Formats: sequence, C-alpha cells, structure tokens
Amino acid sequence: MSDGESTHVDVIVIGLGPGGEKVAGLLAEAGLKVVGIEGNLVGGECPYWGCVPSKMMIRAANALAESRRVNQLAGSATTNPDWGPVAQRIRDHATHDWDDTVAVDRFVGKGGIFVRGYATITGPGVVEVNGDTYVAAGGIVVATGTLAAVPPIPGLADTPYWTNHDIVETTELPESLVALGGGPIGTEFAQAVSRFGVNVAVVEGMDRLLPHNEPEAGRLLTEVFEAGGIAVHTGQFASEVSFDGTQFRVILADGAEVTREKLLVATGRRTFLDELGVATLGIDPQAPFLAVDGRQRVIDGVWAVGDIAGEGQFTHLATRQAAVAAADILGEDPQPLNLAALPAVTFTDPEVGSVGLSEAEALAEGRNIAVVVRPVSRTARGWLHGVGNEGLIKLVVDIDHDVLIGATSVGPTGGEVLGVLALAVHAQDSHPDASVDDLRLPHVPQGHRERPQRPSMTLRNYRVQVNLFRRYQRWWPRR
Repeated sequence: MSDGESTHVDVIVIGLGPGGEKVAGLLAEAGLKVVGIEGNLVGGECPYWGCVPSKMMIRAANALAESRRVNQLAGSATTNPDWGPVAQRIRDHATHDWDDTVAVDRFVGKGGIFVRGYATITGPGVVEVNGDTYVAAGGIVVATGTLAAVPPIPGLADTPYWTNHDIVETTELPESLVALGGGPIGTEFAQAVSRFGVNVAVVEGMDRLLPHNEPEAGRLLTEVFEAGGIAVHTGQFASEVSFDGTQFRVILADGAEVTREKLLVATGRRTFLDELGVATLGIDPQAPFLAVDGRQRVIDGVWAVGDIAGEGQFTHLATRQAAVAAADILGEDPQPLNLAALPAVTFTDPEVGSVGLSEAEALAEGRNIAVVVRPVSRTARGWLHGVGNEGLIKLVVDIDHDVLIGATSVGPTGGEVLGVLALAVHAQDSHPDASVDDLRLPHVPQGHRERPQRPSMTLRNYRVQVNLFRRYQRWWPRR
C-alpha cells in the first residue's frame, strides 16, 4: 500500500544480478510483496559482460588454436580468423543486443515489482530510488555486485581505456592491446583476442600470472602465453599511462615502456558501499565487502548475496547464497554454505582450476603437509592428447589426518578434473571424525572385477579422497 510518497512492501532487493534476481524471484513466488531495483541490466555482469559472452569468445579462440594443431595431429589445415561471427553471436544469442526485457518479464511474471534505477539506503528498511521511497517490513537484500576497479595510476583516468564491458561489446578487434592485470579476467581476454591475431601484452604487478593460484600454475601459464606470442611483464606495477590519440603508452616501474593500440583494465573489482548509503545502517562504507554470517545476514534486517558478500565472485555461489537468504527471510532454517571446497576455474588454455587450500595457505595455518606435483603430459590422458597438453596436477595433503585439503588442476580438461578433486577435498568436511583405516576401500586383487558393496554417499566420498591421495602418492615423490 502507499502512504504519501512511500510504498510499503515486504522485502526490497537492490541489484538484480544472478543472486539478486534469484532471491527476489524466490520471495515473490512465495507470496511476498517484493520490489527489485536494478540500475543497469537485470541478470547482471554474467550474461551481458562476464562469464557468458567471454566464454563465447574463448570457445571461438580455442577453435582457432585447435585448428592450428591439425598439422601436428591429423594432416593439414589453414584458418583465417574473423571476429565478426563472434561479435554477432554475443550480440544476438548471449545479450539480445544488451536488452534485458526477457529477464524483467521473468521477474515480474513471478509477482515482483521492478524498478529501474540506482538505489540509496536512507535508513533501516528504507530505500530511495528515482525520488521515490520504498519501506520494507521484512528487510533489505543487497546484491549490487561489482564493477571493474580502476587503479589510481597517473594518467590512466584521462585515457579511453577499456574494461570488460568494452572488450565484450567491441565489433572490431584492435591490432594490439595491453592488459593491465594478469588475473582471471585479464588472462582470459588476453589469450582469446591474441588467437585472433591481436598483438597482446599483459602487465601484472605481482610476481606471476594468476597470483591467487599456486605458483606452478602461474609459471606454466606464462610459458604458454609467451610461446603463443603474448608478452608477459610480471613483478612490476604500471607507474604511468598516457594516450596520444592512437597509442597507449604504459611505463613500468623499471622504466620500460609497453605501447599498444588499446588498453584493458582488469586489475580487480570494486563494490559501491559508500554510494549505496550503508553508513545510515551503521555499516562501514569504506569496507571492501559486506561481511555475512551463515544465513547471509549482514545485520538484523539486511542480507547480502553475490559479489558484494565477499566470499568469491562466482555466479554459482551467488545463486546458492540467494537460496540461503530467501530461506532465512521466509523463516526457514537454512544450512550454512560450506565454502571449504569451493572450486574456481580460469578458462584459459590450459584451464586452471583450484579448490581448497593452497600450499602457502596450508603452511600459514600451521598444517603438516605433503605436496605432490605431476605434469599432465606424464599422465595417460595428457600423453594421448598430444600437442596442447600443457598442464599439471598439484595436491596438498594434511599428512597428520591423511586428508586432501587442496588441489590445483591445470590442463586441457582442467575444469573436468577439478570436479573429482573438489569432491575429494569436500570429503574431509563430510565425515571429519571417521578413521582412515575404517574408510579405506578393501583391497581388490588385480583382475578381480567384483565391486565391494556400495557404502553411504558420505563414506564413498571419503574413500575417494583417501584412495586418490594414496594412489598419487605411489606415483609422485613428496617434496
């Protein structure tokens, strides 16, 4: 109902990216009066400028790379790269020319009230947008996501730099490009456009590409990039950027210069807590993210889901958080998410996947660990794959408890292998008090095909974990 200029509802959801749209839809379907506010496109970064269009780019680029391997595997082939079909596919099939009508109709069809605009929280349960005031009896869900963070490099703000939005929307590729940032976004885009003939350089201030992954993964990816013609500059932050109308000039800390036609900023993501008005709720507006509990609660009457919750910038995580938040708002008793085995994949070629603790993180926690590393080329799968089989598998094992606590999979099917490793890492949380001797699979003589009776899913998971390490331990020396 309306009271003067205020509209009273049950719940206000600010931001309708994957997480926000999910929680708003669930609550509306449950019969609550929900207003969903979005200043950009309903669906968020993922379908319009993130994981969906970028994977279309990567798919096309990888097809080109595979065609160039034909000469070493199956005869001869010649390909001529053309960005036109990629740009058209992104425009027509992924983004509908950056039109969110279908997504808006989907939310409204569930009973939600849609408002286009940028919201400001003005008090507990009170939000203003476009000069109108909405008051929520049940609370506010914040799901405003992130946008590209632009570092304060002298000169950069005055240049026509690109972010992930610009490179996804471009219909013509430049002759050359420099990517500032060697994380997942920078490396994925850099390799994709390089395979279409763009002269690419990557500048990463940390000591390696993918600095949040294991060092072995970053070093291997650097080797692959350089072999593919991508210039990699690590261990140096850009100290100055300029643009003369045709070329970007990036000066590195040691005085070296990198010049390219376009510049892509991929140095991280930022939230909008100050602009959102969280200070009116007693929340620090300078915090990088909103801290949440196991029910996605920030404070009483406020929930956060998606990137802004700071637990991993992944679409699949955002939608799971949305389910937890919706259940809590509806008075149910949701089980908190277990993030100990949260997998993540960077879709470069080779793919880089990781789950659990890295070697450095495990040591920082004081764990007594064994680490095993094996090149994918030494596995049967890698040997059969042949050219393009660069990769490795790294396991981090808590040897006091005989459990796998972290793993990295790099290779042509790194994401697929990671699924098995994630299951193994997750098993330690599924049955933490079980005895390894009790859970170990019984010995089956070679050639004996009869399978033991299948135990419960929890025990099976744990057995997979234990035997996976024991099998690899026989093959790989500890270090």
